[in-house]
Amino acid sequence: MTDLSIAKKLLPYKPKHKVRFVTAASLFDGHDASINIMRRILQATGAEVIHLGHNRSVQEIVNAALQEDVQGIAITSYQGGHVEFFKYMIDLLRAGGGENIQVFGGGGGVIVPSEIDELHAYGVTRVYSPQDGQSMGLQGMINEVVAKSDFDLSALAPQDPDAVLNALKAGDRRKLAQAITALENGAYPEALRKKILHAAAGLKVPTLGITGTGGAGKSSLTDELVRRFRLDQGDTVKLAIISIDPSRKRTGGALLGDRIRMNAIEHPNIYMRSLATRETGSELSAALPEVIAACKLAGFDLVIVETSGIGQGNAAIVPLVDVSLYVMTPEFGAASQLEKIDMLDFADFVAINKFDRKGAEDALRDVRKQYQRNHEAFTQSPDEMPVFGTMAARFNDDGVTGLYQAIVPKLQALGLKFKRGKLPLVNVRQSSNQRAIVPAQRVRYLAEIAEAVRSYHAHTAKQAEIARQRQALRTAKALFQAQGKAAGDFDEMISWKNAQLDARATKLLDMWPKTVELYAQDEYVVKIRDKEIRTRLTNTSLSGSRIRKVSLPTYADDGEVLRFLMKENIPGAFPFTAGVFAFKRENEDPTRMFAGEGDAFRTNRRFKKVSEGMPAKRLSTAFDSVTLYGCDPDARPDIYGKVGNSGVSIATVDDMKVLFDGFELCAPTTSVSLTINGPAPIILSMFFNTAMDQQVEKFRSDNGREPTEDEIQKIRVWVLANVRGTVQADILKEDQGQNTCIFSTEFALKMMGDIQEFFVHNHIGNFYSVSISGYHIAEAGANPISQLAFTLANGFTYVETYLARGMHIDDFAPNLSFFFSNGMDPEYSVIGRVARRIWAVAMKNKYGGNERSQKLKYHIQTSGRSLHAQEMAFNDIRTTLQALIAIYDNCNSLHTNAYDEAITTPTEESVRRAMAIQLIINREWGLAMNENPNQGSFIIEELTDLVEEAVLKEFEAIAARGGVLGAMETGYQRGKIQEESLYYEHKKHDGSFPIVGVNTFRNPQGDAQIEIELARSTEEEKQSQLTRLRDFQGRNAAASGPMLEHLKHTVIENGNVFAVLMDAVRVCSLGQITTALYEVGGQYRRSM
Repeated sequence: MTDLSIAKKLLPYKPKHKVRFVTAASLFDGHDASINIMRRILQATGAEVIHLGHNRSVQEIVNAALQEDVQGIAITSYQGGHVEFFKYMIDLLRAGGGENIQVFGGGGGVIVPSEIDELHAYGVTRVYSPQDGQSMGLQGMINEVVAKSDFDLSALAPQDPDAVLNALKAGDRRKLAQAITALENGAYPEALRKKILHAAAGLKVPTLGITGTGGAGKSSLTDELVRRFRLDQGDTVKLAIISIDPSRKRTGGALLGDRIRMNAIEHPNIYMRSLATRETGSELSAALPEVIAACKLAGFDLVIVETSGIGQGNAAIVPLVDVSLYVMTPEFGAASQLEKIDMLDFADFVAINKFDRKGAEDALRDVRKQYQRNHEAFTQSPDEMPVFGTMAARFNDDGVTGLYQAIVPKLQALGLKFKRGKLPLVNVRQSSNQRAIVPAQRVRYLAEIAEAVRSYHAHTAKQAEIARQRQALRTAKALFQAQGKAAGDFDEMISWKNAQLDARATKLLDMWPKTVELYAQDEYVVKIRDKEIRTRLTNTSLSGSRIRKVSLPTYADDGEVLRFLMKENIPGAFPFTAGVFAFKRENEDPTRMFAGEGDAFRTNRRFKKVSEGMPAKRLSTAFDSVTLYGCDPDARPDIYGKVGNSGVSIATVDDMKVLFDGFELCAPTTSVSLTINGPAPIILSMFFNTAMDQQVEKFRSDNGREPTEDEIQKIRVWVLANVRGTVQADILKEDQGQNTCIFSTEFALKMMGDIQEFFVHNHIGNFYSVSISGYHIAEAGANPISQLAFTLANGFTYVETYLARGMHIDDFAPNLSFFFSNGMDPEYSVIGRVARRIWAVAMKNKYGGNERSQKLKYHIQTSGRSLHAQEMAFNDIRTTLQALIAIYDNCNSLHTNAYDEAITTPTEESVRRAMAIQLIINREWGLAMNENPNQGSFIIEELTDLVEEAVLKEFEAIAARGGVLGAMETGYQRGKIQEESLYYEHKKHDGSFPIVGVNTFRNPQGDAQIEIELARSTEEEKQSQLTRLRDFQGRNAAASGPMLEHLKHTVIENGNVFAVLMDAVRVCSLGQITTALYEVGGQYRRSM
């Protein structure tokens, strides 16, 4: 056995020049945890980083790199298609004059050595493998990245004064970017800088300066103003955006974090450049006047400058711009604080952003009055002051439109060329129609739940003590009587204790002897609607031992019995700590059959193979990343490379029909899990249509004729009542963890509510409308407590959201399911039981839900984070242990990861091995005959209480930030997950956290290059998908246009979008629907 590796304590490399990077995750890739770690270390090593976040196309990354004039690009690519992605990037860089830009990448083992060599040969500077990370460490890799990019860019800019001015006037964007670099680096002499300023002085190009407090939403507001310029003027206005962020004094690095927030800048008429403050000590860059002048010379109609966050006394932007906008939030403290804000003296416009916050109306009134006082405008009404209430986070916010329409005339007066606008005029000066997702008065819901759970436990402890005292009195009475002593007073005392015991506790204790007697039999018999159901209660081992299915405690103390019954209870009884069902189903393992690769035909064959001979078909579908992000397959290289890789390509309802061909979707033994989030409503509509068409086809073959309209309606009702399964759909965890959000959060949550409302109206009781997932939170790096706390908090957020829409708790709570990851940490042994207990107590005592609503059902997937590319065969050992604790904890279904998922889509052989793990535990492992092995274990009970209390504390922390949505807005969950991820990665790399085969017990022969079958989509499958898509769109060309207009109108009118999607998917492809919904629902705005 080898010792724990001693990590090299590397110091950060000290760059000789100002080094700038663009960092991002590749197209259709939400795995941004690793690139977030890398960009943080880059910043700490002195680099200025323009971080673009997840799901970035090659064109977006290259545009950013060329406009920002960086030395390097660093990309994580984890979802396949990486060879096409990186090659396309090199091609576009060369075509755009960026051949000097260094390209770095990594993919956690997914990019195999032969592909790394191919990419190096093509021009990629370096792709790092897990082995590189192991030998170099995180800092070592970053040191190399920075060192290879540490060269002076100023020399590449035009130098001759006339050449500089001519290049700028010619509108050459690449030369503009290089000139800005030279200006920022102080490489141009004073005379040339003055010449640029003088040349621009005569141009009538207005400059809008946007400044405000940090975190007020300046970037989002800037993006929304840019969007309105584009829509209003039909993309005719040429805009330059200069965004400034602070440099870190200690390291010299900077997070240039505004570009990530921009959704509206990808157009040839728009140029954006991020600057760092460097040594200025203010909110501006020293080169800003010359940079503004350079942009004016380059032919832009309007220059927008966004400063870094400012304090009360800062107003440095004012003399450099023609019009200034001050952005603040309603949370400025007492009204007297407004007297200290310099910008209220100088700003032409004030925006109180995040206008949905508490106290916004009061803030608007106070700021207007202060503005009126500062400007001595007492002849005007405070309502006429240029102070606006805005919600930049809300799509199509009328407050932002009102602000935009007030700014435009001022800019026109300063020379902005403007034609009649297309946007309808609004007559509001603050956001209206505020439909809060969670009403303001309910934002402390998580703190209330924490209080409800703690109160329940305090009540349990009191009742247990009363039961113990009552039993002691009864025992004492019996002893007195046995000795012939007077025992008359005991009756009064016992009656007193009886009165202190509540009805439920009394009933539980009274029924306990009968429960013990029933579970001591060989069979458990219950009658349901005159039908007798018999369950065998014992199994016999080869040695002849009788192993009980449910083992009960042998407590003689009433206090201990009651404590057990109220905190634990038998499986299937409140608070469901041991499980939501009394017994597992006979002859049905909780095994899920997971498949997704290539096209629908190949995945259908895989489903048939993995479910062969299994009585229950539990089919879980992995979709390719093109589908996950709501796009259609396309020949563009960065899309084409991902079609059918890391999942199945589904673009139309026709594909969905092929996917499930041969499976009886309405059979009680069939359930389907659709692992998709952003486009979940569209994919679910396709699935329901597939199930309906299957039954219509069955009707045709059974009856030899077409069904009537009435018969089709009856089939539809029957299908919706009988189809079983779940759709992931959980958009909250996507924002917090691995990100496949595509629509604005508000619109995504509205569509989830529409799905649930459709379920209620159509009596869909066997399908889960959302699988609230902690798996993706864990995969992004969260520890088990954060995973559990964030996931349950998200679940309760859906509860509050649906209640706010007027739904009844018992109509939707049974349609919610959960999905957790099981890793190697001790807490994973109890996350299911903790989740069940918190949910049950909250549902019963806080929300008044019935027994069905109180039952939390959850799926477990073994950890993907503990699948390592080194010594991959060892992964099966980890997966076996994780599967064992899931089965011990009575999970409702289980998916065991294949050992080779560390580097590829699992192969047929590895999937078979993964399924064998479950089968061996369920059918060979002796203790699995018992269904409550965790109960009675001291450490399990201690861990349950410990983890539960940690979760409740996390609930309170989230509540203090305005609930889940408020915490998301401040990036609380993402920040915490990233910190926990970084902590784990550091401990893994320095060897202090032992991982066998990775940083300890290393193979003395080194990592053998094992030849593994790489499951990739074939050229034929990709081409077939493009052809099938064209055929579908061609066949439905006449119907799709009007249907998409109907869909958009439904969104505008706030109708049920899912109900319309049920019809839309029959004639429109996934990409067509997504694009239409972007126009009326808005795109997701990324954050760090």
